[in-house]
Amino acid sequence: MNVQRRSFLLASAAAARAGFGQSAEKIPTALIGIGGRGTNLLNGVLEQPNAKVAALCDLKPDRLDKAATTANRDNPNTYTDWRRIIDRKDIDAVFIGTPPHLHSEMAIAALKSGKHVYCEKPLGVTAAQVKALVEAARGSNKVLTAGQQLRSQRLLKEAVRQIHEGIIGDVIMIQAQRHGTTDVPHDGTSADWYFDVNKSGGYLVEMSVHNLDLCNWVLGGHPLRATGLGGIAFYKDQPAGRTIYDHGSLTYEYAKGVKMSYNQAVFHPRGLPGNGQYIYVYGTKGAVDLMAGPAVMYPLAQGGMPVPMVERAPDNQHAHIVAFYAAITSGGKNPADITVGAAAALTAILGNEAMFKEKVVRWEDLGVKL
Repeated sequence: MNVQRRSFLLASAAAARAGFGQSAEKIPTALIGIGGRGTNLLNGVLEQPNAKVAALCDLKPDRLDKAATTANRDNPNTYTDWRRIIDRKDIDAVFIGTPPHLHSEMAIAALKSGKHVYCEKPLGVTAAQVKALVEAARGSNKVLTAGQQLRSQRLLKEAVRQIHEGIIGDVIMIQAQRHGTTDVPHDGTSADWYFDVNKSGGYLVEMSVHNLDLCNWVLGGHPLRATGLGGIAFYKDQPAGRTIYDHGSLTYEYAKGVKMSYNQAVFHPRGLPGNGQYIYVYGTKGAVDLMAGPAVMYPLAQGGMPVPMVERAPDNQHAHIVAFYAAITSGGKNPADITVGAAAALTAILGNEAMFKEKVVRWEDLGVKL
């Protein structure tokens, strides 16, 4: 009897951690928003042996039909009203891949309905949105994973670990850049929201949040203040009514006076040197080119030779999704919890505020405690 009772208790505890019915073998999962990013998420969910796609939601019929065909194996229900998914008691996990200004509202509703949430980045486009989600997540016992996928890349995890262990000494400065050769297509499927700063947050919030999160990760915290300038230099009123910047330069200050310089642009000609993304982390013993594929360490000592820090090897492109389900079912480490996701979003929002106001903006001005 004691053995049987212990087995029953262990099974019950496992089911409770998973947050789904004790007889279920797969976690019923829904996806809200199945455009480009949402389609990638859908493919990742379909690869998980412990997940079943129970429902799909999108406003655009062509996207919905295509996603339903992709997930035909699981025979999901389809909706155009995301609240229908929130109301379903049999769905235990929700992926949110909608335009950024909807992330916070949808994630809060899903958490309050008792669902685990994978919310694409950024968690909000305003400090108020992020604050509301932080409060909801901390008042819930469900898993919330932010879509800061760099946190699950093996090469970066190993490189950051070595930086934290002192391979370049004390970190004293970061130089980072995200340059593109062109703007987001002005007649593309995202044009109806991307160029409105109130919906996307702009280039810095919608895209560079990944790069800024990586800098936060390296430095072990968020910036204390930011200043910078930006504007629309090339794509003036393209598309008509555009309110997001096409370039900007920022300086962030972190604890211990560490500075991070960040530059962005979307009109870098093809073939011109210096295109793309990089993050140079400078320390008292050398520097690391963090986004060089496998990171490379450059010693400061004269005559020192560059040293690859991590061996190149295949990585699971859906490792972040794997980690999300592991956090649900077995209490695995959440690679981008509410603190990580909120700090990343707020770092980008802080930079945007600094550029739009053309003044120094402090972290406490955002009014969110992490």
